[in-house]
Amino acid sequence: MSKSFELDLSTNPAWMSRLETPVIMAGPCSAESEEQVVETARALKENERVSLFRAGIWKPRTRPGNFEGIGAEALAWMKTVKEETGLKTIVEVANANHVYEALKHGIDELWVGARSTVSPFSVQEVADALKGVDVPVWVKNPVNPDLQLWLGAMERLNKAGIKRIGAIHRGFSTFEKTPFRNIPKWNIAIELKRVVPNLPIVCDPSHICGNRHLIGTVAQRALDLAMNGLMIETHPDPDNALSDAKQQITPDMLNDILAALTFRQPGDVPETSLLEVYRSEIDGIDNGLIQLLAQRNEISAQIGHYKQEKNMTIYQVKRWDHLFEDRIRRATNLGLDEQFVKDFYQMVHANSIRIQERIMNKAAQPAAKTKKKKQA
Repeated sequence: MSKSFELDLSTNPAWMSRLETPVIMAGPCSAESEEQVVETARALKENERVSLFRAGIWKPRTRPGNFEGIGAEALAWMKTVKEETGLKTIVEVANANHVYEALKHGIDELWVGARSTVSPFSVQEVADALKGVDVPVWVKNPVNPDLQLWLGAMERLNKAGIKRIGAIHRGFSTFEKTPFRNIPKWNIAIELKRVVPNLPIVCDPSHICGNRHLIGTVAQRALDLAMNGLMIETHPDPDNALSDAKQQITPDMLNDILAALTFRQPGDVPETSLLEVYRSEIDGIDNGLIQLLAQRNEISAQIGHYKQEKNMTIYQVKRWDHLFEDRIRRATNLGLDEQFVKDFYQMVHANSIRIQERIMNKAAQPAAKTKKKKQA
């Protein structure tokens, strides 16, 4: 599906070992105060599985006015974490200034966020700022499910001389109603692993789930699919966090989740696991189809009421001809079988007519009864 490329990791045996030992990145969504940052780090240090302390320094928000992070001032707190606990530190960067400030304060590793990965201009700016620097960089998947865009971001960094590159799977945005904040689409992460087999991939269940109650389940699925670790947002007082409160957990909760996980031996993803992933994807798509069909039925009913009120015929020939031709053209352009699409839309249209008939006939019955009474 995608062009393969190899990362030169031969001079970094410690980095290669991450393919065998799951790396756990933990820490608050946002660095809010020095006390909060250091308190969290001290608690995380007690768990031997945690090796990287993460915190958001600059927070890209959808709308202005929300908490956008403390900024460079908080990098000094990360330095304190490193000195007091020995934990390595990792922060998100989105531009050249972020890179400069992070490296100046001794940050050990960097990650490129989903909102930046979607922009080749932003990634290239980060890549240019990192030329000549030997620092590990992790790349989150773009917000939309585009494997080429994800790969492209890592290629830009690699061409800038970055050899220690990893990927972070944090799910993809959707308008569907699902249990997740961002749907996992595990098949994309699996395809990335196939295309770049020597690339470490960790999972970010916090952003996939959007709520703390699903984190353990998603984390186990990630490990079962041979991912190389987890990034989990951890806060001493999650309910009062300044950002993403619902998806953060306490250090004690993290301990419980990690203790309950089964850390399997590295190797190929079992075929049964792959089949389970594909079936899960089908289930999600089917649920979406059912919801869309239900929404279509509701609109068909509204159309029925409108036609009844305006005394219009149910079947509108020109409208149906246009819709039918348009949908067939769109579907065949995407590679769908023409006869299948014709059969499908004929059934959908027939169902729409039945819905409108019920509404219009039901509305006509009381009128007919009233007319008979007057005649009597």
